[in-house]
Amino acid sequence: MSDSLNASEAPRPAAPTQPETGGDGLRHVPGISVRHTRAKGEPRFPDGPRADPAGSHFERRIRSFQPRRSRVTAGQADALQRLWPKWGLDIDGQQVVDLAELFGNDNPVVLEIGFGMGEATAQMAAGDPGTNILAVDVHTPGQGNLLNLADHHGLGNIRVGNGDAIILLREMLEPDALDGLRVYFPDPWPKKRHHKRRLIQPEFLDLAATRLRPCALVHCATDWEPYAEQMLEVLAAHPDFENTVADGGFAPRPEFRPLTRFEGQGLDKGHVVNDLLFRRVQR
Repeated sequence: MSDSLNASEAPRPAAPTQPETGGDGLRHVPGISVRHTRAKGEPRFPDGPRADPAGSHFERRIRSFQPRRSRVTAGQADALQRLWPKWGLDIDGQQVVDLAELFGNDNPVVLEIGFGMGEATAQMAAGDPGTNILAVDVHTPGQGNLLNLADHHGLGNIRVGNGDAIILLREMLEPDALDGLRVYFPDPWPKKRHHKRRLIQPEFLDLAATRLRPCALVHCATDWEPYAEQMLEVLAAHPDFENTVADGGFAPRPEFRPLTRFEGQGLDKGHVVNDLLFRRVQR
């Protein structure tokens, strides 16, 4: 999922340096970009995420995301090769995932759709080790970076999903499997003719509601105000969700969602970031 605030986070080729660290110690680690010469048909990472895990098994439809093929650093490539068999999940739509088996415990599971380079995901996982995070994206460098962060900081409560989150929700998760859903800074698709590509739509909420337990929290955030207004309208109108804010408006940023440096830069430039916190209605 594209991230309108984090678009500049795509790694750039650089000489090896000491890791950049912030107060949380969970910052992106720069590295050398990797370009492999591969034979035709040879996978990019033989033991890593597949290029198109669902293939042609499912209907063609309008998607809310576009894969971004930026360069992969040596550290990210190593993490993809070394850690994908342990912590990665290709979303192929061919199996129902046992989340307790996937994580090795029965802790609650939150699905995060679109995580950029994974820095905020890693911070949230470190701050709440009793909650498992299934983080889904199609950005290969981001997948590698999040695996690297999880490994470096011992975050065993992260699993990285590769592919279409709609297929994951519809084909691979049991009803009431999730305790939360996070959608942070999805692609706003600002042009009117592209609004149909936005993720937060009534049909998406219909599907998500079937996979969320009663009282599960849906947390969205965006820096694109027209999209924020649409999110609020769509969520407020859906019978399976209720706003946690008494006046029915936007919510203050909760402490568990980190303020990323790119979000901070946007705020400094006058961007308005809106958070929405809705709860799955218990019926």
